[in-house]
Amino acid sequence: MSRFFDPFNADKPLHMGCSCGKHDSQEAHDASTQSAIDTLRARSETAEFEAYSNEFIEATLVKALFPQDAVRRRFLRAVGKGTAMAAISSVLPIASLQAMAQEKGALEKKDLKIGFIPITCATPLIMAHPLGFYSKQGLNVQVLKTAGWALIRDKMMNSEYDATHFLSPMPLAISQGLGSNAQAMNVATIQNVNGQAITLSLKHKNNRDPKNWKGFKFAIPFEYSMHNFLLRYYLAEAGLDPDKDVQLRVVPPAEMVANLRAGNIDGFLGPDPFNQRAVYEEVGFIHLLTKDLWNGHPCCAFGTSAEFIQKNPNTFAALYRAVLTSAAMARDKKNRELIAKVISPQAYLNQPEAVVAQVLTGRYADGLGNVMNVPDRADFDPMPWQSMAVWMLTQMKRWGYVKGEVDYRQIAEKVFLLTDAKKHMKELGQEVPAGGAYPKFTIMGKTFDADKPQAYLNSFAIKRA
Repeated sequence: MSRFFDPFNADKPLHMGCSCGKHDSQEAHDASTQSAIDTLRARSETAEFEAYSNEFIEATLVKALFPQDAVRRRFLRAVGKGTAMAAISSVLPIASLQAMAQEKGALEKKDLKIGFIPITCATPLIMAHPLGFYSKQGLNVQVLKTAGWALIRDKMMNSEYDATHFLSPMPLAISQGLGSNAQAMNVATIQNVNGQAITLSLKHKNNRDPKNWKGFKFAIPFEYSMHNFLLRYYLAEAGLDPDKDVQLRVVPPAEMVANLRAGNIDGFLGPDPFNQRAVYEEVGFIHLLTKDLWNGHPCCAFGTSAEFIQKNPNTFAALYRAVLTSAAMARDKKNRELIAKVISPQAYLNQPEAVVAQVLTGRYADGLGNVMNVPDRADFDPMPWQSMAVWMLTQMKRWGYVKGEVDYRQIAEKVFLLTDAKKHMKELGQEVPAGGAYPKFTIMGKTFDADKPQAYLNSFAIKRA
């Protein structure tokens, strides 16, 4: 399979006149990107993504007056929506209520710096910038490309960034003082679910059984990452001790493909688009997607410090609205091809558009001659379920990152702001998932129940704890 595979125009040759290979000139490429931005901005103005729309206020009033669905439907059928709203407005100040709903607290801080690692996991946070979701909330945001996760951590702890793209376990680790001084950090939303893969060097294309990987060298982006925890889990399920039978090396995502090409590593469990970039560069193949280990697993997060939230509650609420609006748009699969155009340029991911599009749409070359179609290869569910945090804490305990007793729920509820996420989603008129804070998950066929973390830990044959 050619590195220049385009999942949308597989039968058409690519041009060499622009950075993505799909246009005769860079000017045409830039015009195409701007067109994508304009189209997505127009879509974001629809009632589906518009906070506090008139329709939302009207629907809420009708539901409040007629809480029983059957009665409400009969009333609207009998008199029609226009007559109904006219009747309600004669006794309730609908226009005033709509105006009040638009009012927001004064922003404590408008000029913000938000860090990100250039990976597709950061899609909602990144696309909110060119699409104007931050500025629409009255914020002047710089989204700042950052070289690695340790630097993200340090800049957040030194207040050089106001908010950031996190690996979802990072705020748990920082809050406990693991790998750094303790400082209270929060997960506001999950940036993406799924969106990772195990990629191997092409020399291992006939060695797909992990039981045979003793002595392999793998790259992970950071110790406190889902990548590390999922790779350890997968290896241990195959009977390999990840601390004794293989080598795990922390490598920045942008350097993973080069290390694979140079033979410094046998593979990596990393974020996209670098799994797909390895295929594009014809140096690796996608062994499996991490969704095949845990479908819907959290990956990255959007968060900030507890101090920032306390000092800037209105600014934090504005950030929440911007990022949740962006996440809703990213989750709609009809937008994915356009989003790939928007986030691929140098200022953001600096990747070939065809690579990013394969990740976001799920129609991709696997490096073994196959074209796969997995629409949820990457997804953008923002819910910071607290059982996700408990699972991460069990893995920190399992592999010796945390010593002694762990109050799983207390830490999860302090760091993962589920109540806040639900509140802001409701205010935006977005559908809020039902259920409690601790849903169960299935990881490699085993059910995880956050009510029984110690029993879960005890069930593993290979562990440090």
